[in-house]
Order: sequence, then C-alpha cells, then structure tokens
Amino acid sequence: MARPKSVSGTIVSTFEWIIALLLGAVALSALARRIKVPYPTFLAIGGALIAFVPDSPTWTLEPDLALALFVAPVLLDAAFDTSLRDLRKNWVPVSTLVVVAVGLTAAGVAYVAHRLMPDMPWAAAVALGAIVAPPDAAAAVAILSQVKLPYRMVKVLEGESLLNDASALLIYRIAVGAVVMEHLKWSEVAPTIALGLVGSVLAGLLAARIIPLFLERVTEAPSAIIVQFGTTFVIWIAAEHLGLSGILTIVVYAITLARTAGERMPARLRVPSYAVWETTVFVLNVLAFMMIGMQMRPIWTRLDAEVRWEYCVAAAWILLTVVLVRILWIMFYRTILRVLIARDLYHPKDPKAVVSPKGGFVIAWCGMRGLVTLATAFALPENFPYRDFIVFIAFAVVLGSLIVQGLTLRPLILAFGLKDDDPVGIEVARARAIAYRAALDAIEDDPSEEAEILRLEYRAILMQADDDPHGGITNGELPADPLRRRAIAAARKSIFHLRATEVIGDDAFHRLEGELDLAELSAGG
Repeated sequence: MARPKSVSGTIVSTFEWIIALLLGAVALSALARRIKVPYPTFLAIGGALIAFVPDSPTWTLEPDLALALFVAPVLLDAAFDTSLRDLRKNWVPVSTLVVVAVGLTAAGVAYVAHRLMPDMPWAAAVALGAIVAPPDAAAAVAILSQVKLPYRMVKVLEGESLLNDASALLIYRIAVGAVVMEHLKWSEVAPTIALGLVGSVLAGLLAARIIPLFLERVTEAPSAIIVQFGTTFVIWIAAEHLGLSGILTIVVYAITLARTAGERMPARLRVPSYAVWETTVFVLNVLAFMMIGMQMRPIWTRLDAEVRWEYCVAAAWILLTVVLVRILWIMFYRTILRVLIARDLYHPKDPKAVVSPKGGFVIAWCGMRGLVTLATAFALPENFPYRDFIVFIAFAVVLGSLIVQGLTLRPLILAFGLKDDDPVGIEVARARAIAYRAALDAIEDDPSEEAEILRLEYRAILMQADDDPHGGITNGELPADPLRRRAIAAARKSIFHLRATEVIGDDAFHRLEGELDLAELSAGG
C-alpha cells in the first residue's frame, strides 16, 4: 500500500535538505580553504541564512541528546591526538585559561546579561555565561594550520580547547540545576562535584583498560569503526547516568587509549578509521551549525521589532564582553608572570614560558566560539527561563566571533611576523633516522637479494632524512613480502619507544605512524 503523499513528501523533502546541506557545507569549506579562513565561519553564516530561507526545515532534537551526539565524538577525536608531554610542559598557561579565563568569562557575561535583562534569574544568566565561555578548537586550528605559529602557542591553545569544555559544562550544569531545584546551596553540591570529578577520571582510566579488549577482537574495518563510535557514546551515556562528567571521562579515556592504540590496532584498520573520524567531525559541525540556525527562525518570528533590536544590542554587548575578558586576563597573566620572574619567585624551565605581547594578543584573539557553545545552548530544557534569549545570544556570539576574529586572525599573525622554529620537523627527522636504522638492523643478517634491495631503499631514506627533514617516506618498487613487513615492525617499535620516553611528542609520532602505515599497506600488511 502506498504511503500518504504528505508523509512521503515530508520524508523526501527532509532527505533533499540533508543532501543539499551537506553538499553546500562541502562547497563552503572548499571556499574557506581557498580564501584561507576557518570553515566554521562559513558554516555559521550558512546556519544564519537557513533561518531566513522560505520553507526551510525546522528539525528539532531532544535536548539531552545534543551534547552526546555533537560533543562526545568530536571531543574524543581531539583528545586522542593530544600529547601528554606537551600538556605537562604547558600546564600553567593551560590551567589558567581552562579555569580562570572560563570562570571570569562566565561571570562577566552573567553580570552583563543580568544588567541588560533585570528580570533574568541569576542562575539563567550564569548558564548563558557558561555556554559562551569555552573557545572552540576547530576554527583556530583551521587558521593555525595555514600559518607557522610558534609550536608552544599552538599546544597551549589545543590544551585549552580540550579541557575548557569540562570546566564550562560544570558551571553550566550547576546553573541549570539551580534553576530546576530553585534553591541550591554550594555546601550541598561541592562534595558531589568533587566526587564526580574524581570518579570521571577513574571511569576514563577504567574504560581505557576494558574497551580495548573488545576492540581487539573486531578485525573487520567497517565493524571496527562502528564499534569505536558505539563505545564512545556508551562511555558518555554511562558517565552521565552515574552522575559523572561525560566530557572529562571521554578526555581521560581518549588520552589513555591513544598511548597503546598504535600497538593494538593494525594499519589496515587505523587508516580507514582516521578518515571516517575526520569526516564525521566535519558532518557533526555542519549539523550543529545548521540545526541551531533552524532554531533561530521561530525565535526571530516570535519577536516584535523592538525586542529584536533589544536582543541584537544585548548580543553585541555580550560578544564584546567575551572578547575583552579573554584579552584582559591574558594581559594580566603575562604581567603577573613577568613580575614573579623578575622578583625571582618563579623559575620557568623554558625561557619561552612567557609569550611576547604579540604572541599573547594572538592567543587572546583565538577565542572563536563554536560547536560546544551551540550544543550546550541546544541542550537547555524547553521550559528553561529565557531559553529563546540564551539560544539567540549563543548563536550570535558564535557567528560574531567567527566573523570578527576568524576573518582577521590570519592577517594578524602575518602582520606580527610570528614564526615557528619547527620542533616537530626536527623531531620527525631524528625519529625517522632512528626508525629506519632499526629497520636496517632487523634485516641486516638476511643474505637474500630482496633484503639487499630493501637495505638500499632504507639507506636512501636515511640519506633523504638528513638532507630534507620535512620529506616523507617514498615507498620503493619491491613486491609485497614478509621481509618488508618485518623491517617496518622494527621501525614502528622504535617510534613507540621514542614516544614512551618522550624523546618525541605525539605530533611527530603520528606523522611517522602515518608514513609507516602507508609503507606497511603497500607491502600487503
């Protein structure tokens, strides 16, 4: 029996919109790369335009689902590539940005919002502050990948973007809980928060020990990738049901898992897995920007002209607050650090621990908001006080920061002339030489003609590594055979050891891991 035309038409229309949005997002990201701006900037503009397209869809999502769907996989993908070595080296600036900058931003926005909307409950104003407090990594990384910013600054920004979501979401949940419970005392929630934070770390560590035992048993690429995503959502949902922090649990799980994943997962699974995760993160960004744009149209249509103007003015003030608080804190932090060093009260191991004024301003300007802000605004309960105002402000801050800061960040970096001495390239060259000497040693005693050809190839790679530290591995024409795989296994073992002993960082490790993966696959591994 044919389905009713209206239902069928709705399904087809939804499918058409999904295809159109995804293809449009691909076109926008291609344009962003061409003119060298972060692709989330164009996604935000596209999401805003969706609100004014006639007959555009108004898809909705259960608020509780928003954070799990949009944040969990994106956060795991970012945490998986995070270097513990670099986090430890930069723990002072990262922790101040994660705790102090986020807290000051939430407080500043709450104060401004309450002044602009005197009837707005303080808890709702704090929730708004927590929503717009954490900067997003995707936009900054899109710019930083196009210019050679000093490595230490990049690691500080990456560490901040990984952990600030947890601190912002903690403030957010306290504020939302205060609205729901009406009377919430700090003395009542502080022990629960402390236990939740400790429990989240322990849960992440436990999951990183148990989950790989199941992942190892799945040897087919499509099934393995599905299990990876499934376990990510299971960990998040389980943490939330237990009253833990889903964000902190996922971060600890991913960082811990990454330490052994290279040894546990073969190249034939890792290469397609990385490609699928990269695509999924892009699709989730697209959906988040477009769906929050769809929420804007009913909000906009419900407002009369006077209230629209009031909301736009409020959005401008809050955007200004978000930008200024970050700049002022980083200036204050630099000043305090220099005073402590001058008075011999602080002795940084790295002389570059205090960034230059130009470097500090660039870090302050890398404060674009994005996916997490949208997801947390989306996750507010439907009956939350001033929900329409909060969602409107959240989207306006994301759009404004991506346009104002996202479009000017690259010219600003180029104008300041900040340069990178490429420590990753140096580490890669050193590790590549060690790895291929280990590969040579593994086949040194083999008298066969194939082994001699392979030794010549690896010696050529070593010579190339000396001449061009940034050059990759070019695979030879030797037919696939166990000899090459044995040599690659020895090379791989050596880079595991180099990372474990922190001779190289995770960036250098992953670059060499990719080269060895391609070499192994070319050998039929």
